[in-house]
Amino acid sequence: MKKSVDSPTGRLLAGLAVTLAAVGIFSFYALRQIRGLKDLQTRIVDRNRKDSLQLLRIQKDLNDLRIAMRDMLSGDERYPLSAWKKQFEGTRNDLDDALRLEAQLAPVERDPNGQRYLAGLLAQFWTSVERMFAVAAQGNDRAARDQIRNLETQEGGLTSAVAHLLIENNEAEQDAAARIQSIYLGVERNVYLFLAAMLVAIFATTLYLIYSNRRLFQHLAAVSEHRSDLARKLITVQEETLHSLSRELHDEFGQVLTAIGAMLRRAEKRLPGDSPFCTDLREVREVAQATLEKTRNLSQLMHPSVLDDGGLVKAIDWYLPVFEKQTGIKVRYEKQGAGPAITDRVAIHVYRVLQEALNNLARHSGSPLAVVRLEFPPGRLSLEVEDRGTGMPESSNGGARRRGIGMTAMRERAELLHGSFEISRAGEGGTLVRLDVPLTDSYEQ
Repeated sequence: MKKSVDSPTGRLLAGLAVTLAAVGIFSFYALRQIRGLKDLQTRIVDRNRKDSLQLLRIQKDLNDLRIAMRDMLSGDERYPLSAWKKQFEGTRNDLDDALRLEAQLAPVERDPNGQRYLAGLLAQFWTSVERMFAVAAQGNDRAARDQIRNLETQEGGLTSAVAHLLIENNEAEQDAAARIQSIYLGVERNVYLFLAAMLVAIFATTLYLIYSNRRLFQHLAAVSEHRSDLARKLITVQEETLHSLSRELHDEFGQVLTAIGAMLRRAEKRLPGDSPFCTDLREVREVAQATLEKTRNLSQLMHPSVLDDGGLVKAIDWYLPVFEKQTGIKVRYEKQGAGPAITDRVAIHVYRVLQEALNNLARHSGSPLAVVRLEFPPGRLSLEVEDRGTGMPESSNGGARRRGIGMTAMRERAELLHGSFEISRAGEGGTLVRLDVPLTDSYEQ
């Protein structure tokens, strides 16, 4: 009952529900305001700008017509007035296209009478233009020029109408900008209020979590310490067991099998050479000899005697050819520096890490090559095992590596030596296992 009362889960879930509700309400409000801004941007601002571009296009075409009519009145050109008809027709087509697009893009808020008035003025203008060119085609240039002066007046009216529409668009855009600014200010104010409320909630929740989790962290620290002690004891027991079994296999079973082989050899010598039983004894002796060799190899794999007699470097020199022969995987051994005197405690852990890394390589990588690097920087030992295979297997929950017992044991051994252990992608594909430990005597006992 006490654990149920002291558990922060209920209060945290209630706080989370309130926070999520506040976030949901504010998100709905913010999305609604953004939707309003988007509507203003699309319905008024962007539409006004596109419409204004078409009005400017119309204004440019009217200016081109005004310049053309001025040139026609000046009489400086040697061409007849009817020669300008093609230019007027091209400008008319562009004006009609611009007027059509402008009618499609006209802002909803703008009075449509202004656009209709412009279209009416333009229709009257083109009627007058056709009449002017008809008179010019009859060779009456003087009457045609009088009509051109009338066209200039009509063109002025068109320009004024276009300018009026541009002013209306500008006013509508300014009004939309003011509305957008008002929405921005409102959203900004509410964002500040929301952030202040969230900061208060986060601060209160943080204080509560610190208070509630302090005891949990203390408990976890104690559990972690117990786990580390248990891991050290398990590894120590494992090494002692393997060492004992290795010695028993080598001393007891090895001596027994050696004695059996010697007894069989003496028995074979006492029998006649052509005796069929002599052949059977020879076969039994060969089986005993093969069993002796397997027993010695198993004893060496459990705890190589060369590790006790010659140290870590010689043990690695002995083990790599054995691994290469057993698995068929080529091993490239790179050693840099002369290793200092390494204690038995460090040697056995480094050797086990190398052994486990190579066993994992043989089981999972599918690599035909293993690269082992042993370096001795000042006061440290660095061991790397690299392959060119498929890499570490991944779990189905998104790519996290599965940690087996062997992987965990390697990490525990590195921690026991106050070193670091990591697994990463090799530069040329495959997996790189790296162990780095200090060569000191300050390890925990």
